[in-house]
Amino acid sequence: MTQPYDLEDRTFAFARRVRAFLKTLPRTLTNTEDARQLTRASGSVGANYIEASEAVSKRDFVLRIKICRKEAKEARYWLRLVDIGENRAAASERDALVQEATELPRIFGAILRNTASR
Repeated sequence: MTQPYDLEDRTFAFARRVRAFLKTLPRTLTNTEDARQLTRASGSVGANYIEASEAVSKRDFVLRIKICRKEAKEARYWLRLVDIGENRAAASERDALVQEATELPRIFGAILRNTASR
């Protein structure tokens, strides 16, 4: 799947895919709790990117991008933790989401490096 280049769209698509993925998981107490955390973290990536795009200062921008990076890493943690049961399709989607949650912090890290060099 080709990833969108617009980060606002890409982070939105990530949050939507996470929500669709969560609907396929076994309903257990731990998955319920982990899903809540994952939902928050995955949505926070995009929400903070929007905030960064509207930042009123360079300092504010850097702070929001750092939060984006942190939330993407947290989403990756929760994705790895949820129980997928025996669902092979869910395993494949989780792997793809973990990959996206690995790429996003790298992108935000590059943004931070480019911003610092200016």
